[in-house]
Amino acid sequence: MQNQVLIERMINLMDPQSNAIFNMSVDEACERVGSGDPKKVREIDGQFALVHKNGTVVRLARSIGRPMRYFLAKQANGPVLVIAERIDQIRDHLKSEGLDDQFHPSYTRMVPAHYVTELALIGCPDPNPIYTRYLESTRDALPTDLDVIGKTYIGALAKEIDRWIDSIGKSEPIGVLFSGGIDSGAVLAVTYHLLLKKGQSPSRLKAFTLAVDGKGSDVEQASSFLKALDMDMLLETIEVSSSDLDYADAIRTIEDYKPLDVQSATMAMATCKGIRHRYPDWKYLLDGDGGDENLRDYPIEENTELTIRSVLNNPFFYHEGWGVDKIKHSLTFTGGQSRGHVRTYATAEKFGFSGFSPFSTPNVIDVAEGIPFIDLTEWSHEKLYSLKGQVTQRGVEAVTGMTMPVYEKNRFQRGAVSESSFAEVFPDSDLVYRMKFAELFE
Repeated sequence: MQNQVLIERMINLMDPQSNAIFNMSVDEACERVGSGDPKKVREIDGQFALVHKNGTVVRLARSIGRPMRYFLAKQANGPVLVIAERIDQIRDHLKSEGLDDQFHPSYTRMVPAHYVTELALIGCPDPNPIYTRYLESTRDALPTDLDVIGKTYIGALAKEIDRWIDSIGKSEPIGVLFSGGIDSGAVLAVTYHLLLKKGQSPSRLKAFTLAVDGKGSDVEQASSFLKALDMDMLLETIEVSSSDLDYADAIRTIEDYKPLDVQSATMAMATCKGIRHRYPDWKYLLDGDGGDENLRDYPIEENTELTIRSVLNNPFFYHEGWGVDKIKHSLTFTGGQSRGHVRTYATAEKFGFSGFSPFSTPNVIDVAEGIPFIDLTEWSHEKLYSLKGQVTQRGVEAVTGMTMPVYEKNRFQRGAVSESSFAEVFPDSDLVYRMKFAELFE
């Protein structure tokens, strides 16, 4: 009997309060995950990471917006499954039980977004997880009419933001991490519109824009964006010194070493730290993370592994990487935004914020997957890169009546700082980032 108890042992360190589920309770959502039925899991709306255990069977499911990891430790009488958001949480728990001699960061696994992951705690040897997709790609579900695509896409975004606003209460201030770019611009414009529609004051809304050493292009862009929509009273600049940017601390926070994610996280941490210093009680933040992935708006030329055919032919390519059934899929980190979104989630969480990324919810991603990318772009890089601006601008106008300006794409970590300061803050060698990550768990 004692042996059976140990075999079924699971330690769940996930905080259920960090979920943002709009259409059911967390308990009901967990039961849906426990059913193993992907259709029932797909009906969960919002941002979530959920765990269900039934005897020796454990099922886990997450959206992109929340990370979830697990580690299987060995004892003489059976395995012990530890589930947490972070690698260091798993390490610390194992240490508390005297099991840390088994720990290595590469032995932790991240639950891939958009799948039900099933584990069987049946002893040694341990079977591999079973992955069942709950979010399917329905390609070319939308017509080639950009007005229809935009209205449908931004309509889905507005519905997610609307339900999120209702979930946080009428008195809570709302911050948007804002660069004046297409995605953060759409989130801000739609949120502003929804507050007015609800009869609530838009004064609860602020657009937080980072400026390092008083430079970078984002502040000017953000100001220009807001003035064009007569919303310039929302702008609040968070000014920091380049000496406050610490990429090593960003690596500790996101527990990853990919340069672009580390750089983005460094800037996000500076922004969140500045907001927290200015507003000790502020809680809720929105962001535009996920918009690039949805509209496949990354420069293909910067990655020698990619072609436009690989980008357009592979469903969920920027969301999930090459896929859980591919050799290049990382068990430790998964792939795509499923991996990279930690740059957004962990940085906000570090400073006590509750963040929400509406572009990264299953409902919005589902609409984006139905866009007929090949027909619209005819395999043209230039047409692909211009598509996001056209779709988003038309969609925002259809939903809000506002014609938002569209500026040339610029990564967050580039727009908030001068080129000279960027070169001083960030190493130009990928190996340096990897070495800093390795030092975390020596």
